[in-house]
Amino acid sequence: MSNTFTMIGGEGPNSYQQHSKYQGALLEAAKEKINEAISTKLDIHLTSNLVNIADFGCSTGPNTFAAVQTIVDAVEHKYQKDIEFQVFFNDSSSNDFNTLFKILPPARKYYATGVPGSFFGRVLPKNIFHVGVSSYSLHFVSKIPNEVKDRDSPVWNMDIHCTGFSKKVANLYLDQYKIDVGSFLNARAQEIVSGGLLLLLGSCLPNGVQMSDTVIGMMIDFIGSSLNEIAKQGLTDQENLKLPIYLAHADELKRIIEENRCFTTEVFEIISHAKGEYPLDPEYLTKTFKVTIGGSVASPFGQDVMEKTYELVKKKTQEMLPQIAKAEPGMQYPIVFRKI
Repeated sequence: MSNTFTMIGGEGPNSYQQHSKYQGALLEAAKEKINEAISTKLDIHLTSNLVNIADFGCSTGPNTFAAVQTIVDAVEHKYQKDIEFQVFFNDSSSNDFNTLFKILPPARKYYATGVPGSFFGRVLPKNIFHVGVSSYSLHFVSKIPNEVKDRDSPVWNMDIHCTGFSKKVANLYLDQYKIDVGSFLNARAQEIVSGGLLLLLGSCLPNGVQMSDTVIGMMIDFIGSSLNEIAKQGLTDQENLKLPIYLAHADELKRIIEENRCFTTEVFEIISHAKGEYPLDPEYLTKTFKVTIGGSVASPFGQDVMEKTYELVKKKTQEMLPQIAKAEPGMQYPIVFRKI
């Protein structure tokens, strides 16, 4: 995955650390499912009273700490014995690990290790972790399909993401997504111990719904059109930015999982949570998409262009609130895999 696609770090008012409650709400909604899965499906042999936990795509907190603590509590409850925990926090090398370790919970029951690297490949030794988690991370792809970037290609995409309206463009993104999810699962299958669990939390699209018909898609469209306006001022070339994001449809995700032979699927459910739909607040929406996508704008174009872009995004969001209010709802899921 491109090192430029990381959440905005630090602890300030425009950081992911301060604006990730939407993502955290899914963990809270799935907590009962996670506890149940660890209680009934985790089947590991503790020969040294050491349990290794890994978060793939951890970002800077606080959600990674909540996920890890949920797992720690569930494992302790299951085994009812003195256990030591080692946690591997993984993200791309440009992630703000400094902030992550600065705000580690002081009363934590685990030892913490940072593991930089793309989770589309191996980042840990074989047979090392017992429970893994990845939250709101598997909507990324490792690269943009070449045909989509080539202006001379019949499937060149002038938009900054896969809107879903061009079937040919969507199929190219889907092909890459299948490769990347397969690579992710194959890598985890080598790193996880037999009987261990891999927990996936994230978003997908309802069948038949296009990305640009959702709030997420609309906000990314606003970012693209804002960059286009700035490009007309000669400050940047909007067409150079393509976001490595693909939100699969529910049936697409199910088919990919069914084709996997590394794990058994113990849980695959669609759930709702308290923040399942974004509030109709231009300030909130702008900041939420600034902390998640702002880094991808700042990296190629600079901080000044990024700030100007999001000033325009806020205005467009205010103007388009009636359209946003009619957006198609997204879907969230918890998936639990067990290593065969």
